[in-house]
Amino acid sequence: MSSPLTAASSALPNAFEGVTQTLANRASPLDGKTRPGDAEKAAESFEAFFISQMLSDMFSGIETDPLFGGGQGETVFRSLMIDEYGKSLASNGGIGIADSVLGEIIRLQETDTNDR
Repeated sequence: MSSPLTAASSALPNAFEGVTQTLANRASPLDGKTRPGDAEKAAESFEAFFISQMLSDMFSGIETDPLFGGGQGETVFRSLMIDEYGKSLASNGGIGIADSVLGEIIRLQETDTNDR
């Protein structure tokens, strides 16, 4: 008869199989290969980060109602909420920063390719 610990430890390698396969399929950042869409994802991630930083300054002056909020938990979860707001805004069109960043990434990649 197997114990729950033995059953869990035998299932552990199978649990990570999909993750390791996904990681194995990705190109290493050092090999110089990029997949289609990587530049767009990087530009959108930059815009999401920028928007999150802007929103965190906007939320810094908002006082919480002590009856329904406050404390260390709200501080932590507010930052997570603001990060998600930034991601959501960036994925739904954003404020136009991703387009400029994408243009620069493409320009730098073309320059790097021409120098080789």
